[in-house]
Amino acid sequence: MNRREFFKRLGEGAAVVSLAAFPGCRGRNGASAGGETAVPMDRMTFRINPSTGDRVSLLGYGCMRWPTISGGSARDDGSDIDQETVNRLVDYAIEHGVNYFDTSPAYCRGFSERATGLALGRHPREKFFVATKLSNFAPETWSREASMAMYRNSFRELQVDYIDYLLLHGVGMGNGMRDFEARYIDNGMLDFLLQEREAGRIRNLGFSYHGDIRVFDYLLSQHDRYKWDFVQIQLNYLDWRHARQINPRNTDAEYLYGELARRGIPAIIMEPLLGGRLSQVHDHVVARLKEREPDRSVASWAFRFAGSFPGVLTVLSGMTYMEHLQDNLRSFCPLQPLDAGERDFLYSTADLMMRYPSVPCNDCKYCMPCPYGLDIPGILLHYNKCVNEGNIPESSQDPAYRKARRAFLVGYDRSVPRLRQADHCIGCNQCVHHCPQSIDIPRELRRIDRFAEQLKQGIL
Repeated sequence: MNRREFFKRLGEGAAVVSLAAFPGCRGRNGASAGGETAVPMDRMTFRINPSTGDRVSLLGYGCMRWPTISGGSARDDGSDIDQETVNRLVDYAIEHGVNYFDTSPAYCRGFSERATGLALGRHPREKFFVATKLSNFAPETWSREASMAMYRNSFRELQVDYIDYLLLHGVGMGNGMRDFEARYIDNGMLDFLLQEREAGRIRNLGFSYHGDIRVFDYLLSQHDRYKWDFVQIQLNYLDWRHARQINPRNTDAEYLYGELARRGIPAIIMEPLLGGRLSQVHDHVVARLKEREPDRSVASWAFRFAGSFPGVLTVLSGMTYMEHLQDNLRSFCPLQPLDAGERDFLYSTADLMMRYPSVPCNDCKYCMPCPYGLDIPGILLHYNKCVNEGNIPESSQDPAYRKARRAFLVGYDRSVPRLRQADHCIGCNQCVHHCPQSIDIPRELRRIDRFAEQLKQGIL
């Protein structure tokens, strides 16, 4: 299918409406903002955790992308995190019913737990549930001593004497079972965490899954032994049936959720927007969604999809800006679950989106810092933005070639400094092991660099 046929199919049954017809539907960084309706108070949808009886807000706060003073990534010393804005976001979220906050020692260059602890520490302990992770990805943290130090430090940074939800972080990443056993079994850490749960210092124990399905299946097969209180999975309407098409190492969310539901294990949802990709869709997809629900934001479709499954305990969103938080609150205060027709509509939308996929980068920044200074997420996200906006011409014969060429090249230089662009990649592969989506990052960077060079030389 060529590009013209793709967009024709995408718009079938819906008026092709320009984004200009929906003023205000794009927020910062291209994220879709909601309408002008007030954010409801005292209307949050809650779910009950069967293990502990916790009454958990269906919207959970992901603390991976706290705002910075510069507007960019956090500095290595954490000094750039805008604590005042973090406090204001947390206050507003709690005021509107959000009570689940998810962080990690790996987020915000290692300073998310501290910023989260400072913000939450200003509220009564019973007002929130805090989730963090044993994020011992690097081999130098696999020893019992190093893993134990990371675990103990989380209590200090979060300023708590118990953790509500503790996760084994990113099981299935890297070398699958071999890495899992080195991180949690050989060093005795999983046995230790089970003892901590028994002692009450961990109230719920679970894991977040990425990658090798054999690890996921093994851990569920051991449910009678470990008694997982919850499991965190990636679920959205694109990954529901297309995760393996996007990346053969991933697993369709339909299978992951089904296995958890079959065992009665609550699911916590990460990446409901695929790192923002489902709020920054092509204008024709925006038109398709807006034609169906003119007053809802593009992002709200993804959040309602994730929240509509009864086995979901909470849906995480990394809300950097107040407008993101307010729009998401509108989706969950209260949740209006999707009906069968709306689910089928999203499945068909996902099918059409897969005809012209973008790079599955979720902007988690686990690949950073690059030892050679490349802005890897910036490069991939600029490419995806151009895909979504129709600015990836197939050849110089495309009618909109000159406009698309300028948009790609000018936008590339503006969003990624030249010394940090894809042409500086030497293929060292150090980034590949850290990518939860198992993207062959050097290959994608070479592809994007070739494309940019062809545009510069006018030889596409």
